[in-house]
Amino acid sequence: MCRLAAYLGPAVPIAHVVVDPAHSLLEQSQHANEAKLAVQGDGFGFAWYAEGAGPGLYRDVLPAWSDGNLLSLCKMIRSPLFLAHVRASTTGETTRLNCHPFAHRRWSFMHNGQVPDIDRIRRALEALLPDDLYLARRGTTDSELIFLLLLAHGLEDNPAEAVQSVVALLQEHSCYGQGCDEAVRLTCVMSDGDAIYAFRHSSDARAPSLYAAETREGGWVLASEPLDSKTLTWAAIEPDALVTLSHGGVSRVPLAFDVARAA
Repeated sequence: MCRLAAYLGPAVPIAHVVVDPAHSLLEQSQHANEAKLAVQGDGFGFAWYAEGAGPGLYRDVLPAWSDGNLLSLCKMIRSPLFLAHVRASTTGETTRLNCHPFAHRRWSFMHNGQVPDIDRIRRALEALLPDDLYLARRGTTDSELIFLLLLAHGLEDNPAEAVQSVVALLQEHSCYGQGCDEAVRLTCVMSDGDAIYAFRHSSDARAPSLYAAETREGGWVLASEPLDSKTLTWAAIEPDALVTLSHGGVSRVPLAFDVARAA
């Protein structure tokens, strides 16, 4: 499983989330507390928004702690909205194209979790992509495929409906309730440059962790694990709800999933 973090608020150096806190994302890449693996060493990346139509993107296959550019970039890049991710791969080889976040047009996306039977159902899901999104795919991960499916099902217009539609596809094609050795688990964070959207869902009620906290400056942070419990108050993001962080605050929309289909 991976670790991830996101920020929205007054522009700050990316280091404020990725490097500086006591349990920063960089620290979590070697000492995760709430992941299957304590070490997340299969690459890292971050996407940030400033001026322009889409996000900047930096990704590499090195473990986050061994990349000589990471500290410098995180200290020098200031942004009012960014996503960051450290990877422990479950599917897809360790290549730059398989590192998160993924970006398409103005959207960026990252995922912590797994679709354990992705190789069996990949072809059926790819067939549901329109040509432009099928051709936009660069890597081989289940995560990037989920992102493109969300875009294909209306992410840009109605994120909640897109999430419900894609989870329904996984319930239809994947091994929900069919004796799989491992569960489908999704904790996803995405942004259009104006807001951050996040949701947690799983087929076994054990979705990967995600927490939110308001900063002293009026911004918001999402993270797989609390970054610093001494200075910020963290609340767990409930499963099966789409949480939106915007400059107007936090909103939650319950997500309606067909439980009978998954049984």
